[in-house]
Amino acid sequence: MTTGLDVFDTTVQESNVWLKNLMQQLGTDDRHLAYRMLRATLHALRDRIGPENAVHFGAQLPMLLRGLYYEGWQLHSPQTKERHMSDFLRHVEAAAGRNLGSDTEDGVRAVFDVIWDMVDPGEAEKLVEMFPKSLRELWPQLG
Repeated sequence: MTTGLDVFDTTVQESNVWLKNLMQQLGTDDRHLAYRMLRATLHALRDRIGPENAVHFGAQLPMLLRGLYYEGWQLHSPQTKERHMSDFLRHVEAAAGRNLGSDTEDGVRAVFDVIWDMVDPGEAEKLVEMFPKSLRELWPQLG
């Protein structure tokens, strides 16, 4: 099914590639789980890196995922300051609106892996550098 607008069709295709890659990383066929994990992790990431960096990173996302990323965001909300993995994982679970259980850490790692593969390598490295050392291990390339 196409929309008749190339820009919409392209962003749907690109977003599906992200979801497919994430499903592979998660080892699941559950698109809803992949979507919830992607959305929650993107929101926690956005809230952690601050407004200027959040906008810069958002520009790297396909248009459809960019909308998902900015959904509910308040530009002037304070930047979160999680310094411990358990705090960041709780933030992801809160953004998901439910307890994702023991799979939360694996899910975050999978999302970060997809981000690493899908955005400009320099941008991915900048994201990692914005995290305190205690959270950088969530990035599979560094953990």
